[in-house]
Amino acid sequence: MVRKKSDTPNRSLKVADQIQRDLTELIARELKDPRVGMVTIQAVEVTPDYAHAKVFFSLLVGDAELTLEALNQAAGFLRNGLFKRLHIHTVPTLHFIYDRTTEHAADMNALIAKAVSSRAKED
Repeated sequence: MVRKKSDTPNRSLKVADQIQRDLTELIARELKDPRVGMVTIQAVEVTPDYAHAKVFFSLLVGDAELTLEALNQAAGFLRNGLFKRLHIHTVPTLHFIYDRTTEHAADMNALIAKAVSSRAKED
């Protein structure tokens, strides 16, 4: 008898992807906290037992520290909203993490542009 390879890693990715989509909608439509700016959910990482999820977000507008505080305070409310939408046995506890990747990318682009312009002046 040939056993099929486990689909658990693939399922974990699907659950994380669904959590990302649902959280984006919940934050935009249901969360009424004025401290939350324009949030973009960048990624969600779920533990293998689905007990915890790291939610990485970035901001278009707003204060990162205030938004982080507000999202972590609203984690129970958002988890409850996920519970109503997801059809899984365990809905993970949410842990929000501010993702500075877009800031670092913008800084790198600015440095590259500065280097290119200074090189063009030299030539």
